Amino acid sequence: DFAEHRGYMPGDDTRRVDWRLYARTDRLHVKEFEAETNTSAVALVDASRSMAYGGAGRAAKLDYARALAASLLWLAARQGDRVGVATFDSALREFVPPSARHLPQALYALERARPSGAGELAGPLARAASHLARRGIVVVISDLYAEPAAAVEAVRRLRGPGSEVLLFQVLDPDELEFPFRDPGGFEDSETGATMTVVPAGVRARYRERVRAHVAELGRLARAHRVDHALFDTGQPLDRALFRYLAGRERLARGGR
Repeated sequence: DFAEHRGYMPGDDTRRVDWRLYARTDRLHVKEFEAETNTSAVALVDASRSMAYGGAGRAAKLDYARALAASLLWLAARQGDRVGVATFDSALREFVPPSARHLPQALYALERARPSGAGELAGPLARAASHLARRGIVVVISDLYAEPAAAVEAVRRLRGPGSEVLLFQVLDPDELEFPFRDPGGFEDSETGATMTVVPAGVRARYRERVRAHVAELGRLARAHRVDHALFDTGQPLDRALFRYLAGRERLARGGR
């Protein structure tokens, strides 16, 4: 049975385009049917330049985020859910619409993602939200270098009726602990601005501000019914993801 229309995206089957609607509106839409409106899982992955950072011997944040997104989409596909993915920086760079057949395309889009551009959440997430008008799970994976209120406001717009939004913050241990010892210049990876810093003189205040930033993101996310979790790239991904999913299962069972 016919369920709804949604905007056409590259990769959609052109046989599902509603040409009568196109004749009236001059815009391409595809038909969705009731059998296709099961839960969808879509991962939105930040691929801005700041995600290129990785401490000595560790994966870059973007590599960790891609593996995290791929793991979640594979698990969703295994249980029959529709899967899709998007990559973004200051714009929506690539979008694979959710489909039961789109796991290979989603994984390929993740493999192609390269860190570039300045980071932004509001614009690209708003564009992604316009293509997600059905129930499901939306996972945003980013280092979240933005004011907490602005970040959560951008993310919460992804939550439609019957949908759930997960906000995964990916940070390197260097960003959490600031272990550097030698004075020197530190460069903003997105703007190129540099600052000379004596690490010993700022470490305590830096750690305090990072903890406050993460805590505020969590507080605001909970207030808007968005699930926030911090992923430390110094921790093996399989263990971190297992702990997170096990925690969700305990909550679903009433805390047992």
